[in-house]
This record gives sequence, structure tokens and C-alpha cells, in this order.
Amino acid sequence: MRRRHVLKALGMMATVVLLPGTSHDGEAQAPAGGQTTAFATTDVQKLARDLATKPFAPPKNDLPKALQQLTYDQYRDIRFKRERALWASEGLPFTVDLLPRGFIYKEPVMISLVAEGHAQRVSYTPDLFTFGPGVSPPAEGTVTGFSGFRVRAPLNRAEDFDECAVFQGASYFRALAKGQGYGLSARGLALNTAESSGEEFPLFRTFWIERPRPEASVLVVHALLDSPSTTGAYRFTIRPGDPTMMDVELTLYPRVALTHVGLAPLTSMFFFGPHDRRGIDDFRSSVHDSEGLAIWNGREEWLWRPLINPDTLQMSAFLDASPRGFGLVQRRRAFTDYQDLEARYERRPSLWVEPIGDWGQGAVQLVEIPSKSEYNDNIVAFWRPQHPLPPDVEYRCTYRLHWCWAPPVGPTQAVTAATRTGAGPEPNTRRFVIDFVGGRLAELQDDPAVMPMLVTSEGAVKDPVAHANPATGGWRVSFVLVPGNAALCDLRCILQRGEERLSEVWSYRWTP
Repeated sequence: MRRRHVLKALGMMATVVLLPGTSHDGEAQAPAGGQTTAFATTDVQKLARDLATKPFAPPKNDLPKALQQLTYDQYRDIRFKRERALWASEGLPFTVDLLPRGFIYKEPVMISLVAEGHAQRVSYTPDLFTFGPGVSPPAEGTVTGFSGFRVRAPLNRAEDFDECAVFQGASYFRALAKGQGYGLSARGLALNTAESSGEEFPLFRTFWIERPRPEASVLVVHALLDSPSTTGAYRFTIRPGDPTMMDVELTLYPRVALTHVGLAPLTSMFFFGPHDRRGIDDFRSSVHDSEGLAIWNGREEWLWRPLINPDTLQMSAFLDASPRGFGLVQRRRAFTDYQDLEARYERRPSLWVEPIGDWGQGAVQLVEIPSKSEYNDNIVAFWRPQHPLPPDVEYRCTYRLHWCWAPPVGPTQAVTAATRTGAGPEPNTRRFVIDFVGGRLAELQDDPAVMPMLVTSEGAVKDPVAHANPATGGWRVSFVLVPGNAALCDLRCILQRGEERLSEVWSYRWTP
């Protein structure tokens, strides 16, 4: 099974039967004709609050064994009836595909449609799908349900409804901007990521999708999150375009103290790049969904952390207060940067998190997990509050996600265009070469006062040199790292001219 195929995520458009919403314990009510239930945003919060007072009950594993054991190719054989999407014949600016259970998507998801203050649940029937020769349809009378949904809108051309967002699997969701293909994902919440106790994966149990007005440019989706440690009420306001933006409003109701909680978590893949090709024998120049972690901290300082594929698990924390934003970014956008005609990594989205309101003290946390292939998401980034979230206390958070070619904001100083490493001049040393572009660098090509400021947490840095780079109009910094016996070295580099800072902070973690 190839990860890039999973990212294409199959969906099925369907005729729907509308039924009541969910009960207050999170389980679906029995079908009852065309009845409706009243709905308001506060109802989701009340449902999450009430659910938090009860022990966690995992979803029933009632999926037929044959569907649980589907291969990816078999799952693809469950075909979606495109002409029967939700709202497909109503002239609305959005349509919705319903996604089947099966393969790795085993948990059932309840989906309701909201209109005029009322909600009606979408009912599953087998005739919503066609089943190809690779998979047998469920037995007559079997109700398997849905695993999520896909949103379509006129993203690239006014006459075509293209995919713009998908919610499927635990609390995962992803989106893309005009002209892009799927890449990294976001999640509703991260719990105990990379902790020895094991990670907990909250799941969206129920969605409520508001019917858009004919002139609407946004689609509103509500979601109920549940896990052994917490429940949550979410509201997503989705604006497809260039970029595609999502406003995320969440309210958590912890069952226990959330000591290792990650807000606005992002999940991506980094296999190799010019600065990290150890043990790689591959014709391509780079393979990654995201190139680096960008941070705009509360001190108005910009940091750029090139991602790595380490030999051992690495966790980094960038302490901050009132962060301005952070994200996993794909900076290099030329085909020649990747040379992959199928994956087209140069078209993968960058994802920028814009906090709304004061997030207080905490840290942007980066987790880098060893991976031997490009089919594993091995990069996680999120905001971790300084203090645990206590139980029985409501916690609110709001932020905006930008699925984009480049973040909506950036430093006025020069940025890192490339990071490269190679063998140093002596055994057990590494040479680093960093290219900076932008800012005032083009007008300072002949200025001898431009100097690199370099520090390392362990070992030593020697032979630092800065040269004007006429090929880019920027400057190139090179130096040699002498790590000695260090298990890791955290490096920082800034281009300066006297007291004037000319570049963002280049931050790098080297491991043997």
C-alpha cells in the first residue's frame, strides 16, 4: 500500500435518506422516518459536556470482517456515484461526497445535514455505491455506515467541482488550495504524542454539515470529538480558494488532566532532502511533503527549522508566549527540486496556523520520527500549553488554518532558501552551506560588513564564512561543525550587519 495513493482518498457520492440526529450519549438513534431534531451550535457543546461526565465508550466494531480486511486496491473498487452527491442538483456552491467504511477506516461516523435550525441524519444504504470486481458487496440488510466525507467546490474552474477538503480517520482532516494536490494533514487534537505511554488518537464521532446558501463562499461543519481523556465540540468554517482557509473554534471538556496535549496539530512527511540524504540511494533530489517548520514567535522573531529524518526519535520545543503563528512549509516549488512526475511534491500544500486571541505561554513542539520510506507520516508539530488542561474545566481555543503555497505572512528580512550538508575537511566533522535570499541582501552584495552569527549547543563551529551569491542575489554562509562526542547539536545562524539583523533565524538539529 502506497501512501501517496491513500492521500487520493476515494469517495462516493450518494442519494441520501434523512433521519434524526444523535442521542446525547454520542450513539446514533434508531432510524425513524423523516423526523428532524432542532439544532444549534451550543447543542454540540452540550453534547460534548454531557459525554465528558461518562466513561469513554469506544465505537462498536460492527464492520463485517471482509470489509475490515480490504486491501487498498479493493477499497478503491468501492465506487462513488458522482452524479448523486449531496446538493449536486440544487445549484449550491458546495457538494459533499460520503466515504465508506473499510480498509483502515473502520470507525463509524454519524453525519447529519443542518438547515433552518434543524438536523437530519444521513442514512447509509448499499445502493449508494457501486462495487467493482475486487470486492463483494455487503450482505443484504447490512448497514456499515460512513467513515467520513469529502467537500467539493469550484476550486480550479468555475464549471468543475474539485475536492477541497476531506475529513476521514480519527480526527484527521486535510485540504488544498487552487492548483495543489493533497499532502500534509491536520488533526483536531494530539494527545501524548511520542510519549512512552503511547499516543491517544481522539476521533470525530459525529459531524453536522450546514446547508450553504446559493451565494455562500463558506461551508460550516460542526464535529463532536471523543477519546478516553477528553471530549470536544468543534466548528469549522471552510473557505476554498487560493489559499483555502479554515477557521477552527474548539471547546474541550477533559475527563482527566491533559498533561501532554497538542493544539492545532499538523502531521507531515519528510524522507530526505539536500541536507539529509544519509543512506539514501534515490534518483530524486528530495522527497517530502514539508521542508521545514516556520515560527513567528511572540517576540516578533522569525525562525526556520529545516526538517530531518533522524536515526532516533527527536523532540524539540520552541518556548514562546502569545505566538503569532507557525506552520509546516514547502518552500521549494520547482519540479527540478523533486523530479517526481507522479507525486509532484512541489504542489503539496504548506499549512500555516494563525492563533486567534492570546494563547499564553507554552511551546511549539516538533516531533521527528525515523522513517525508512516516504509512505509514513513522520513529522508532527503543534502548540503545547505551558500547563496541563485540568479535568472538569471548559477550555476554548480558536485559530485559522491557511492551506497555501506560502504562508500569508513572512519576515521582512532574508529567508533560508536552501540548507546543504556534506563531509567536513577532517574526520567526524560536517560542513554546512546555507543560502539566504530576500530582504536587503541584494543591495549588500559588496558589503564586507555582512557577517554570520553562529552558535551551537554542543561541540564547536569553525571556519564561518559569508559570501555574496550573485546567482541568487543573496548570501551564502558556510561553516564546519566539530561535534566531538555530542549526541546532538542545536545550531543557530543569523546574518547580521553590525547590530542590524538581516535574516530570519536558521535553527538546525544535527545528530550523529
